[in-house]
Amino acid sequence: MKATTILLALTMLFTFSFVRAQDQKVKASPADSSKVTTGDGVTIDIHYSSPSVKGREIGVDIAEVGKIWRTGANEATTVEFDQNVTVEGQKLPAGKYSLYSIPGENQTIMIFNKTWNQWGTKYDEKEDALRVTVESEQNSDNVERMKITAQKDGKIHLAWGNYGLTMNVKADK
Repeated sequence: MKATTILLALTMLFTFSFVRAQDQKVKASPADSSKVTTGDGVTIDIHYSSPSVKGREIGVDIAEVGKIWRTGANEATTVEFDQNVTVEGQKLPAGKYSLYSIPGENQTIMIFNKTWNQWGTKYDEKEDALRVTVESEQNSDNVERMKITAQKDGKIHLAWGNYGLTMNVKADK
């Protein structure tokens, strides 16, 4: 009787585990992150969902030129700084921000918004903490899944498709 009960419990456990594993699908835009402490002591912590190009044209079909974009997928992309910084020479207080952008053919406006705990398509311009303009870049490789990296030298780099950009972050001393 005892062995039968144990066998039944184990069978149920494995069955439920298998069914649950089958239910979990790979997300179309999986979560990704990048965290670094720069040479001048700033910790940059970025969390985002990474969309794929999937045959779409960036700037036309997705992340349209001249229109506000959530800079990622799903929940708002977040960027957190543990101390006051300058981004492209402009001051930004320590804190956590959502990251939006207005892609351009030659330049992109990057937006640090004070409301970060939200779905990515909920944007309120009144909550902007900082807007900076950076040069749009052409990537030599075609990056299928969007990638945002924070680097030890204080650069935040975004690459997607043949599009890219770099922002410079420094401790505000």
